[in-house]
Amino acid sequence: MDRVRSAFNGMIKSERYSRFTLQPADDGERHIEVKLSDEASETEDPSGGSPSFRPAPPRQSRTTVCYLALGTLLIFVIGYLLGYLSHRETQVQQVICGKETATDAPLAVTPTAAAAPVAPVPDAQMDWEDVTQLLAQKLTSKAFDKTLRDFDLPRRSAGSAEDNQLASRIFDKFKEVEMDPWTDIHYVQLQTPDSKRPNRVEFGSDVFKPTGYLAYSATGRVEGKLVYGNYGRQEDLDVLQRKKVELRECVLLLRAGEISFAEQVDNAATKGAAAVLIYPDTTDYVADTALYGHVHLGSGDPYTPGFPSFNHTQFPPTNSSGLPKIPAQTITANMASALLKKIEGPEPDASSGFIGVLQSVSYRLGGSKNITVEVNNVLVNKEIHNVFGVIKGFTDPDRYVVLGAQRDTGETGYAKATVGTSILMELAKAVHEMVETDGFRPRRSLVFASWSAGEYGSVGATEWLEGYMSSIDKRVISYISLDGAVMGRGSFMASASPLLYSLLENTMKGVKSPLGSGTVYDMGGKSNWEAQTLRPMSTDDPAYPFLAFSGIPSISFHFISPNTESYAYYGTNLDTMDHLDYQTSHTTGDMVAVAAQFAGQMALRLVHDHLLRLDVSRYSGVVTNAVVRVYGSINKHLKSGKLKGVNPDWLTRARGSFNRAAGSINTDILNTDVNDKEACRILNDRIMSVEHTLLSPYVSPVETPFRHLLLGRGAHTLASIAETTDMAQLRTQLALATWNLQGCANAMVGNIWDIDEQI
Repeated sequence: MDRVRSAFNGMIKSERYSRFTLQPADDGERHIEVKLSDEASETEDPSGGSPSFRPAPPRQSRTTVCYLALGTLLIFVIGYLLGYLSHRETQVQQVICGKETATDAPLAVTPTAAAAPVAPVPDAQMDWEDVTQLLAQKLTSKAFDKTLRDFDLPRRSAGSAEDNQLASRIFDKFKEVEMDPWTDIHYVQLQTPDSKRPNRVEFGSDVFKPTGYLAYSATGRVEGKLVYGNYGRQEDLDVLQRKKVELRECVLLLRAGEISFAEQVDNAATKGAAAVLIYPDTTDYVADTALYGHVHLGSGDPYTPGFPSFNHTQFPPTNSSGLPKIPAQTITANMASALLKKIEGPEPDASSGFIGVLQSVSYRLGGSKNITVEVNNVLVNKEIHNVFGVIKGFTDPDRYVVLGAQRDTGETGYAKATVGTSILMELAKAVHEMVETDGFRPRRSLVFASWSAGEYGSVGATEWLEGYMSSIDKRVISYISLDGAVMGRGSFMASASPLLYSLLENTMKGVKSPLGSGTVYDMGGKSNWEAQTLRPMSTDDPAYPFLAFSGIPSISFHFISPNTESYAYYGTNLDTMDHLDYQTSHTTGDMVAVAAQFAGQMALRLVHDHLLRLDVSRYSGVVTNAVVRVYGSINKHLKSGKLKGVNPDWLTRARGSFNRAAGSINTDILNTDVNDKEACRILNDRIMSVEHTLLSPYVSPVETPFRHLLLGRGAHTLASIAETTDMAQLRTQLALATWNLQGCANAMVGNIWDIDEQI
């Protein structure tokens, strides 16, 4: 090495030169050290020459050149080895950070490796076909056979120990799959029969003590003439009045069906009836059985209308405007038969539709004999638990679809509660597995809700809506009800917000038919599917408070037997596994699996795509039809002279603004880059505003809970405005409805500077 150094030094003809030395290190290794020499650091030469200048020899020998070449090669090799070892160490450390080792020993990460930037995970979305295939693979009839057995529990009335135990069980199931469960507790008033004083019906020498009852009935003892009123619809009561049958202070005997118990009692009270008796005619019900239900023309706890029944809230005593003021009681078909055989009075016309199928009964209209009805129901305070679990979205976790099912039931409730709860649990499990193991990445969140006190009119669900009214309607994309999803086999029907019509149609085309071939779309008939499938959403539909009270696009659907509109055992003690199995031709597991796939596909589509699958254009026809009816009614009143100074064009122009705003949303959907997250979120917010802004801001949720302009109930709705004969009310409600509709159009536009002012 000294020879190499000497040769190298000999080549340097500068006042400064480099010195190579081998220095021992602390670790025992020898390292090459390079130093620049200068006059201050160099010792003097003994011959007296300058230490900083040494003349070069006249020529270099071959030996010197060889040493120089070997030294250069050695330096290169040492540098290469050092670089290789250093680079290899970094690679090993990076692999250790990204992949688990087979050993249990902890691995240290060097500061250099820890500081290395980690590449972001790409926003990869699973293809929709892969999503549906995965969902179908996980929702099998075999899995449902077990789940249905597990949740087919005996009586679990709202707030009972059995109900709370089931709530805890569902909470634990959600916790097992890491769905961050939580419980929403409310303290409500429910009405039940008095065990010491049973309800009674007295007709001559006959005394009946029915076991069924109607919650939230007025209590007391009344007497009046017995009158048979068919289903108690408005047209049925008009038939009685044309027959000169007195309805004031009478006791109306009605058969269950066509409309809700609450609507039947409300119609009777409007005509001045003193009480109502309701029975199951064998036209609509299979067997003689007791009926259970409620007569609150609303939803939620009727003693805290419009606000939540939390224990810590203090409000003055308030009753819902939907509570009936007359007693109502259910009786069996045999009891009704005994009454109808003795009722007397005029006979109904054959074309009136009043005649049922009870044996040896002429279905006379009555009005001549007195009957006494005594209702002794009592109010009880109950603590109810709603249970929730969530699968959070990856892009917009603060936007979510809610799937819900009633948990409580009376004596039985297989189709009403067990099926829906089973679908809820299996869907939650399936989607969780898709996210955790299959790579599914929902953009938005899914909330799974188990409601209590559904038997009393969606009490648990409505109290939740009331408790979080200020935020829920702006965050919930849609509500999908799982109650009564399977009532039979062979046909399909649904009730939904118009915003969901297109999604409903596409889902029907995407889910295989349980009949063996085709799709669910084929079950409803390919031609004019809307007429075959869609039904108006009734006030006792579990999805109705979400739609008409909170302004959330909602849907309920039912697989049902052909040529029927209802399940013959619903709301009775005969709603059992055996009866549903009979209605489904012993394919209940298969039918429930298909229903779960249907609900799952709708929900996942709403959380999978960049843009929400809510079609605002489907509301245009609904708005136009409602406005045309109002326009015709106003012109009729103007021509008759009853109404003056009112221009129906105002409402027509608001309709035009609505349709133009809906068109602008569709145009923006076509022109929006779906990869632009901010643009998609802004557009989705505009779409979500439609249903909420159709709620009338001019009515109180306490007095008029169902505030929806088109699908609600009350004087503010366009349907009511078209039918009213009160000109002062018409003038006021027309102005408010016009601005309600215009306000919805403005919200759909989005930017205030783009608002259409053509009104």
